[in-house]
Amino acid sequence: MLIGSYSSSLVLISLCVAILASYTALDLTGRIATAKGRAVFLWMSGGALAMGVGIWSMHFIGMLAFSLPINLGYDLTLTALSLLIAVLSSGFALWLIAQPTLPVLQLAFGALIMGAGISSMHYMGMAALRMQPGIDYDPTLFGSSLAIAVGASAAALWIAFRLRQHTPYVRQIRGAAAVLMGIAIVGMHYTGMAAANFPEGSFCGALDGGLSGDGLDYVVLITTLAVLSVALLTSVLDARLEARTAELARSLTLANQELTQLALHDTLTGLPNRTLLADRIDQAIGKVAEQGGCFALMFIDLDGFKPVNDAFGHHVGDQLLKAVATRLRGHLHSQDTLARIGGDEFVLLVELQALEDAMDVAVKQVNLVSRPFRIAEHDLQLTASLGIVLYPGNGLDQLELLRNADAAMYHAKNGGKNGYSFFDVSMNSNARQQLQLLQDLRTAVEEGQFCLHYQPKFDAALRQPIGAEALLRWEHPQHGLLLPDRFISLAEKTGLIIPIGEWVLDEACRQMREWVEQGHGDWRIAVNLSAIQFCHAGLVDSVARALQSNRLPANRLTLEITETTAMRDADASLTVLQKLSDMGVDISIDDFGTGYSSLMYLKRLPANELKIDRGFVRDLEHDSDDAAIVSAIVALGQALGLRIVAEGVETDRQQDFLTRLGCDSLQGYLMGRPVPAEQFMLDLQQARGGAAPEEAISS
Repeated sequence: MLIGSYSSSLVLISLCVAILASYTALDLTGRIATAKGRAVFLWMSGGALAMGVGIWSMHFIGMLAFSLPINLGYDLTLTALSLLIAVLSSGFALWLIAQPTLPVLQLAFGALIMGAGISSMHYMGMAALRMQPGIDYDPTLFGSSLAIAVGASAAALWIAFRLRQHTPYVRQIRGAAAVLMGIAIVGMHYTGMAAANFPEGSFCGALDGGLSGDGLDYVVLITTLAVLSVALLTSVLDARLEARTAELARSLTLANQELTQLALHDTLTGLPNRTLLADRIDQAIGKVAEQGGCFALMFIDLDGFKPVNDAFGHHVGDQLLKAVATRLRGHLHSQDTLARIGGDEFVLLVELQALEDAMDVAVKQVNLVSRPFRIAEHDLQLTASLGIVLYPGNGLDQLELLRNADAAMYHAKNGGKNGYSFFDVSMNSNARQQLQLLQDLRTAVEEGQFCLHYQPKFDAALRQPIGAEALLRWEHPQHGLLLPDRFISLAEKTGLIIPIGEWVLDEACRQMREWVEQGHGDWRIAVNLSAIQFCHAGLVDSVARALQSNRLPANRLTLEITETTAMRDADASLTVLQKLSDMGVDISIDDFGTGYSSLMYLKRLPANELKIDRGFVRDLEHDSDDAAIVSAIVALGQALGLRIVAEGVETDRQQDFLTRLGCDSLQGYLMGRPVPAEQFMLDLQQARGGAAPEEAISS
């Protein structure tokens, strides 16, 4: 019996090749599992070649590691056939584990086929020696090698099937599995080799014309490593490309989601926008048509938001809008929709059990908004005006419903704000008139359709003119001369009050400069500031520009702000008023006595003048309370060192009473009505030529 021996280095190399081939096979199964279309066939073909070459190479290197006391060679045809068997077996294995499922019976059948293939490859390779006489195999070890081949195949198929998906730590698990599979493959090979017995006097028939010679093991090893490396590198690169493609796909998906979010939601509050709201309303209409029921649409407008936004800045205004959205959204049912459609306007779509429930919902929304908001260390107070439409009943489609809800909201706002109003058909005409007036107002700003009328102010004791108050008028092309109460609220709501107010300042200063040049250097011109204009950040600069461009001394201009405006945020008002006072501009607190003032703040304000509201003057002769209030205001003003102006003087008795109290100046229809500048001077000239100034001017 010929006794063989093994090269330990080649045995170790064969084990490493087996492990590398196993890892490559496991990695390729992952590629096949994720491939689609023609790529599946390409990966399966390439994988079968790489895996088959790897398994065969392990076998052939193991054969080269074995040596006998005689020279050995390998039949080329049988060796190539063993390689083909390895490739086909590998292809079958890859096909099997690429199936969607792998039942136990299918796994057992596949293990049997693959084990038979690997065994056939091994023993075909042994037969390539063409030993004479033939190799004598030990039945027990021969059977064990077959069992190992089938068992190793079953384990390899099961592991490959389980690891074909990219789970966490998949490469580490594949590495461990590849080591076990490599050991099993090597175990099968060397068990089969141990089963082989070579009788004494045997010789190798494949020595002549077969594969033999020094360095054959290195050729096989290098070729195999090249094939496996290319296959593994290709798989890794493809995996990275697939990962990058998947990441790109995820990025595109996220980008599409963000675009959808931006297209259908308000960027500030995250609420649905007008587009998504329209779709939700259409869905609600369709649901009512199919299933019955009803819903309400509520147009919510925030009262007093613009002054807050102008006084504290857009940053605080944005935070306030987000706080309002959060508060309102937190009290809704999942099927309701709260949308922001622009500025400080929200729309609520709410399903109702009965139409009568709309009132309860509206009251709840009004109460929610009226609670104070704590924003940037400021306690801010808002109210809400709601317009409500019901479906079915108040419109046929989402456009009509929104239009009618808007009309109802304006009705609630005109009714005193901080409340709600249900839509009525008569509101449409009012809404159309308001809309047309708003369009006309924009045109008026562009085309300069405004003018100023001037009402004289007289020294109470001397009864001599000391200046005038500039009052805004709109020369409307169709409606004639419109007073401020027709359009100022619209101008404030749309922000047009800012350019209008700047024009008033400039025009009043221009006219006052003209009067100064005519010899009235001791007069003052008074200009009213609206709450929005006073809170505007550019007010001080606007006043400075108007004075400079018209070369008017600052002490010839008096700015009138209402008591309520001055007290809304006393600290902020103090800052603005102090800047104006430092310029030399006079400050008058208008409508004094009608608001709620803190005397502590009042005495800190750099005001020069208190103006008694006409409401107190009107009933002086008949209401002792009004007389007492006026007396107290005059006494307070004198104590603070302020000039006292009374407006709305219409009778001689009022004039005498106010003069006796100590008012510094008077203003009213008794002394002169608001008229254009040309008429103003003409009236004064006539008054100087007449008996009494007030009689001549009022006639």
